[in-house]
Amino acid sequence: MRIVTTIFSLLWKLYVAIVFFVTAIVFYPFIYPFLFSDRSKKHAFKFFIAWSWCIRVFCFYFVIKKLNSPLPKGPYIIVSNHISYLDIFLMPSILPNERFLFLGKSDILKYPLIKTYFKRLNIPVFRRNPIKAAKSLILAKKEVKKGWSLVIFPEGGIPDFDVPNMLEFKGGAFKLARSCQVPIVPLTFTNNHKLFSDPSNTFGPARPGVSHVYIHPFISTDEVKSLTQLELTTKCFEIIKAPIKA
Repeated sequence: MRIVTTIFSLLWKLYVAIVFFVTAIVFYPFIYPFLFSDRSKKHAFKFFIAWSWCIRVFCFYFVIKKLNSPLPKGPYIIVSNHISYLDIFLMPSILPNERFLFLGKSDILKYPLIKTYFKRLNIPVFRRNPIKAAKSLILAKKEVKKGWSLVIFPEGGIPDFDVPNMLEFKGGAFKLARSCQVPIVPLTFTNNHKLFSDPSNTFGPARPGVSHVYIHPFISTDEVKSLTQLELTTKCFEIIKAPIKA
């Protein structure tokens, strides 16, 4: 039985990869023209919402918001745990009413088609280069001032083991929130790792199913300003961890 499950998981990962790249190619001519100016870039986000929905429909991924708290007026910073690439694929259709950018690892720039999408609409973070990393945070701050919200995974990546237990949060997201004086929206994914495990985990689980997400009450600008960076980091960590431990 385990062999059958493993084969199905491998085939399912291949299927999801095919759906992802085929839909990326289909949406490319619609998105690409909007990526060259700040004025038009906001229209590109609408296509990313549609792309997210396509992945959900064709890959049979349903979403249940186990907690769906009201969102603040944007811009704001969304901080989430990171347990699967599904976290990224699903995010635009889960939060479609506020245009946002991802701050993500620069490693994704290795993939030609994805590089075009990511570099022009999102912000790569070069963690191995302190100067480039600092420039990424400066760019992120500028984008917030232009009205864009940001999605940041404070763990810095998907944990290599013991998923969904979280890695210690890095402080960049919280430093940025304090600097920009914007609210923080904590978000928890609890089971995406069971629906689509890290592709590097060859024999990890993958299947269609229901993604469970918790959109927690936001942390107001006043509270962001009143807490130290460490207090804010700790508070968000505990909020996001709670549904995982429940």
